[in-house]
Parts: sequence; structure tokens; C-alpha cells
Amino acid sequence: MNLYGYIPESVNEGTGLRAVLFISGCRHACPGCFSPDSWSFRAGEPFTEERQQQILHEVTTHPLLDGVTLCGGDPFFSAAECTSWVQQLRAARPDLTVWAYTGFEYEELITDPARAELARLCDVIIDGRYVEAERDVSLPFRGSRNQRLIDVRATLATRTIVTMQLSML
Repeated sequence: MNLYGYIPESVNEGTGLRAVLFISGCRHACPGCFSPDSWSFRAGEPFTEERQQQILHEVTTHPLLDGVTLCGGDPFFSAAECTSWVQQLRAARPDLTVWAYTGFEYEELITDPARAELARLCDVIIDGRYVEAERDVSLPFRGSRNQRLIDVRATLATRTIVTMQLSML
């Protein structure tokens, strides 16, 4: 797995102050994607064990972070590798929230065991392909109206899709 980019502090990819990991590789190839260079699974740098531990240390010792966001590419194309890292994060800092962006719909994620495992580790999933005709820059944390902000904990508890409301943000 490759890491396309890493931002130690951001307020754009979820609520609060977040560290953001951009995972290389995406096969959705959404027209109008803001980051087509991240589609290649070879883009960026190898996310070696050493690099993973370095970022994990930075994140877990940062006292002001509210969470971590996985972006891409699409992290769910590298679900098994991301799961391992997120499990370590959860063990070290269970107070941090985990958000993830994906072009898959939640219903697709839960049909694949590896992707479902990563999904269960997330607090919020922004799902759905970017649709240029649905572009809406006024929406918080997403680019097109078809994309949903899924509250994973509530969805798992109720066994029905629960989307976050603006009042929840």
C-alpha cells in the first residue's frame, strides 16, 4: 500500500482538528475528481511499517487532535492494510474519531469482509462516488449531493443507514 499524502492537522476532512491520510489507489475514476493523481496504487510513497509507526506516534501523542480521516484514492481498496493501522490507532487512542471517504456505497462495503471490517472501525463514512452533476460546494465535508455522511455506530446499532444531520456536526 502507498501513502499519497499526509496532513498532520486539518479542519477540512471532518469535524474538529484531524490528521488526514491519503491512501493511494482508486478504481472508481469519478469524472471531475479533485485528485486523479491519487488513483494509481503506485502514487506517493510506500506506507512502510516504519512510516506507519511514525505517523501513529505523531497522531497518538498530539494532544489537540479530535481524530483521523482516511481519504484517497479510496482507502477501501486497501482495506486490509488500513484496518491494521486503524486497529493500532484505536488501541492507543480510543478517544479519537475515525472518518473515511470512499466511492463505494455503505451497502457495498458491508458485503466484502475486508471492507466491512474497516467500515466497522470508523465513526463516520462519507460514501458514494463523486458525481460532477451533483456538485455542491455548500455541503459540509462532501463534494456532491449523492454522497452521505454515515454515522457508523448508529447504523450498526439500528441495522439501518443513519446519516448525520447538520445539528450533529
